[in-house]
Amino acid sequence: MSEVFLDTETTGLSFKEGHKIVEIACIETRDLIPTGNVFHKLINPLRDVPQAAFEIHGFSQESLIKEPIFEKIADELLNFIDGKKIIIHNAPFDLGFLNGELKQIKKKLIDKSLVVDTLTIARNKYPGSSNSLDALCKKFNIDLSKRIKHNALLDCELLREVYINLLDAKEPKFNLLSDNPDQKLTKNHRYNKNVVEIPEEEINLHKNFIKKEIKKNYY
Repeated sequence: MSEVFLDTETTGLSFKEGHKIVEIACIETRDLIPTGNVFHKLINPLRDVPQAAFEIHGFSQESLIKEPIFEKIADELLNFIDGKKIIIHNAPFDLGFLNGELKQIKKKLIDKSLVVDTLTIARNKYPGSSNSLDALCKKFNIDLSKRIKHNALLDCELLREVYINLLDAKEPKFNLLSDNPDQKLTKNHRYNKNVVEIPEEEINLHKNFIKKEIKKNYY
């Protein structure tokens, strides 16, 4: 199953109090490796943005006036997350808004059984300590220099790194080794690593490909 890291920004703390979503971001991964598929939308909340919310994410009512309303992007969102594990930090908050918006326009609600709440994982693992996204990034030495204001897309990227650390997993890498029994490994003594020995035929094919690309693009 693929995963989706999801985050929202809103006009306030509760959908039931009339607050609305202003930004939604989702990053798709497979085995926690980004696939390159991203869903990212700014949304016109059809209401004012309180100063307290503006100071958190930087989106004003004026800047969102030309963005689509939630109903216009709902089907695209549901198609993007369909059948995938959904990973959210403080899931009740985001789900409260998302399912509130979906219910209002009579769309299918997000199945809570597909959702993983990283805040719950963090609280179980580190009871008694701050487990905000910022705090966890600092705990795991994840770079926060770009997080000047809350941004749903950036927060999804940070959350993926946090989740990997919460699972005590190493950053996943692409598997460059095939199941070919004839594939050879040689020792690189400079870096003290085993490396795949690339056949001379493949090296020549790569060189020819590079020559063709240079000729095509520059001549």
